[in-house]
Amino acid sequence: MINYFTWSEFDKAVEQIANKCKFLEFSGIYGVPRGGLCLAVALSHKLKINLISEPKINSLIVDDVYETGITLNSYKYIEGAMFFVLFSKSNPTWWNSVFISDKSEWIVFPWENNLNSHIERHEYIKKRGLS
Repeated sequence: MINYFTWSEFDKAVEQIANKCKFLEFSGIYGVPRGGLCLAVALSHKLKINLISEPKINSLIVDDVYETGITLNSYKYIEGAMFFVLFSKSNPTWWNSVFISDKSEWIVFPWENNLNSHIERHEYIKKRGLS
């Protein structure tokens, strides 16, 4: 199944994350390349917090999807960091998620090329040995 996530849904998700973070103090916002960059920029503007080029102590670290945990787990032990993703394919434990989605769901974000979504999904599944 493919979920075409829209800009309107993205804006609402940014609002939800911002509301949960507005009274917290962060040293900056880091977006995991590439998927977390749009979210990080949007939150940086919304919360008026600097966008940072690498995660550091007490930063807000964001990404688009928590799929296998491989990416976000590499940042897990940054002291005082808080983690948010737009979509999680497992129930969050130490990270936060706006949406929980099925493991088989492929999410196409508005900044991605819709025409390539089937190819990208196939390549991802093959690369991860999920087929």
